[in-house]
Amino acid sequence: MTGVESPEYVPGHGLLKGRTAVVTAAAGAGIGGATTRRFLEEGARVLISDAHARRLKEYEAELAGEFEGVSALACDVTDEAQVQALFDAAVRQHGRLDIVVNNAGLGGTSALVDMSDEQWSRVLDVTLNGTFRCTRAALRAFREGGHGGGPEGRHEGRRGGVIVNNASVVGWRAQAGQAHYAAAKAGVMALTRCAAIEAAGFGVRVNAVSPSLAMHPHLVKVTSPELLEELTEREAFGRYAEPWEVANVIVFLASDYSSYMTGEAVSVSSQHA
Repeated sequence: MTGVESPEYVPGHGLLKGRTAVVTAAAGAGIGGATTRRFLEEGARVLISDAHARRLKEYEAELAGEFEGVSALACDVTDEAQVQALFDAAVRQHGRLDIVVNNAGLGGTSALVDMSDEQWSRVLDVTLNGTFRCTRAALRAFREGGHGGGPEGRHEGRRGGVIVNNASVVGWRAQAGQAHYAAAKAGVMALTRCAAIEAAGFGVRVNAVSPSLAMHPHLVKVTSPELLEELTEREAFGRYAEPWEVANVIVFLASDYSSYMTGEAVSVSSQHA
């Protein structure tokens, strides 16, 4: 199968102008880093976080050379105190919180028959429990008034806000060696749907993106050519997604263009089943 070339990068259109966002796991070249750049290009102020403090500061410095409104705070999403400190900082710095992107996740490959409790628990704690902790902190901030604009925030008594979680097509379909990751991502989808119903009462939307194969140069280097070829052949376009292509969908879900969408898991792939 011959791969279709990646499309040209889409310029920003001010879709998030004046909004304040928190993005987790945003210290590098992956989806979190791409989402941060896209948000800044769309006019948002962004507080980025990651468990890797050194890489986080390096990325903050890189972005600060191009954009205004970017700051960073290290955060391990398995630590409730650090999660709360992150959201407190966002409201303190900007006086409001409009968008939260829960991108933190941890993968790994292990046959279920050989998987240890520690392997299982670690993946679920970062990927599912971390998303839960950040979603809870965001909902509390939105409910208590650290919220922002958009049509969902304009109704009397409604506070507004948007949460976008990073799930995966593996949450829908089976893949050998991925039982822990698939269970965690399926949990993220279920958490998204339940949170959306609960949060609708105060004008907050909660959705998820479900990518399949989104690669960047660092990830390509540590993936065998044989595996990469096998995975890309499964994709409709015969290539992996660029992280910014997933970030574009996150921008859509964070913007007013998706004002009537909540509780959805949007596949960024042809492999949703």
